[in-house]
Amino acid sequence: MNVWERTQPQRTQEANEGLGDKRPAFLHRHVVSFEETNVVGNVYFSRHVSWQGRCREMFLKNYVPSILDELGRDLRLVTRKVSCEYLAELRAFDEVEMRMRLAYIEQHRIGLDFDYFMMRGSVPGQLAARGFQEIGCMRTQGGLLVAVSPPKEMRDALCSFMTR
Repeated sequence: MNVWERTQPQRTQEANEGLGDKRPAFLHRHVVSFEETNVVGNVYFSRHVSWQGRCREMFLKNYVPSILDELGRDLRLVTRKVSCEYLAELRAFDEVEMRMRLAYIEQHRIGLDFDYFMMRGSVPGQLAARGFQEIGCMRTQGGLLVAVSPPKEMRDALCSFMTR
């Protein structure tokens, strides 16, 4: 099941520490499959990073659908940095709610923060991981990539999920 919406998150006390309750977030829910686990049964570490990409793509699909046309022409969204801090194990059939927020837009760079919550029914439970991505907006010009400001529609959509 996937859920995409802007929300005012509700969290348990331990999950609230340092995160603040009133920050809007783009939500993406994911159910872990066996394919995403290793021989020990927990989620293989690289999957957390791929889920960041999936969350980002679903945000674009839902809030900036015109981006697909631009990507088909000359716009490139280049991942410049990615990180993930693992806080709790995830296993097959765990439901994870990812919350993506805009950390910053600086020139051509966009910083995105990710929180991964294990769900308990419809209520977010333990914070399982935190992640970050920096993407660069580029356009192809004469066979080269040139840094450009994010498209206005993308910038406007992201700013509604600003963390600070």
